[in-house]
Amino acid sequence: MPFVRISLPKVFSQETKDGISNSVHNSLVQEFNIPQDDYFHIIEELEPQQIKFPETYLNIPHTSDIVYIQIIAGQGRTLEQKKGLYKEIANRIANPTTVTKNNIFIVLLENDGRQNWSFGNGEIQEPKHLDK
Repeated sequence: MPFVRISLPKVFSQETKDGISNSVHNSLVQEFNIPQDDYFHIIEELEPQQIKFPETYLNIPHTSDIVYIQIIAGQGRTLEQKKGLYKEIANRIANPTTVTKNNIFIVLLENDGRQNWSFGNGEIQEPKHLDK
C-alpha cells in the first residue's frame, strides 16, 4: 500500500522517469513484499529553481540531477528491510539511467496501514496482504 511521490527536474526523458518509477515499484515488491498491482505513484516534474539542495551533505555530493523519492507506507518493516529497500532503489535506478546513486534522496514516512488509507469508494479497505 505504499504511495510514492517522485520529484525530479524536467530535463529527464519519459523513459528515464518511467525507469525511476518502475525501479521504485519493483524494489518495494522485492523488499517490502507488496503486491505487484499495488502501484500508486506521482511523478512531479519541477523547474530547476523549484529544487533546492546543498552541493554536499554528509559527505555526499549532489547535482542538479537530484531525484527526491517520498514513500508513504504502513508500519511494520524492519530496519534491515528499510536498508534493503534504499539500496535496491538506488541500484535499480542507477543501473539503467543517468541518475547516480548520490543523487537519489529517499524519505520513508510510515503510518498505521489499516486506518489511514482509502483506495476508493470513500471507505477504509482491509488489504489481506497486511495479515501476513
